[in-house]
Amino acid sequence: MNHRAPANGRYKPTCYEHAANCYTHAFLIVPAIVGSALLHRLSDDCWEKITAWIYGMGLCALFIVSTVFHIVSWKKSHLRTVEHCFHMCDRMVIYFFIAASYAPWLNLRELGPLASHMRWFIWLMAAGGTIYVFLYHEKYKVVELFFYLTMGFSPALVVTSMDPHRAGV
Repeated sequence: MNHRAPANGRYKPTCYEHAANCYTHAFLIVPAIVGSALLHRLSDDCWEKITAWIYGMGLCALFIVSTVFHIVSWKKSHLRTVEHCFHMCDRMVIYFFIAASYAPWLNLRELGPLASHMRWFIWLMAAGGTIYVFLYHEKYKVVELFFYLTMGFSPALVVTSMDPHRAGV
């Protein structure tokens, strides 16, 4: 492991860390594709199929984009513009993966009136995170961490609007 990253800079992984990042992300691409296809195939209605597609695309995009970024960062780091582009894409796909991960829960359960608003709000947060990455990539890491955590935890607020009698449905 290398030394800690500077305040407004990126951590520079060792060769072993690069290899581990590439292999662990690439290893999960095929299971993500197969799992997504299976989830879609086992869906009973149109809403389940759409939700399976959203979640599957988010999962596959996460592993594919992250694998490409780590390969470029490891083997083609001299191509600074390409590496920078894929680093931004890697950060952006995390926002959309968080939103896609909530899709099954927000779309397929009876969660109350707050859930219908949260279905859209989570995607607006993903778009906002994408804009933030474009404007302030690698500048304010604490703010970016705050965005990730807010996006990760705020959809849980729909629990407050759930009907306790229908929670097990």
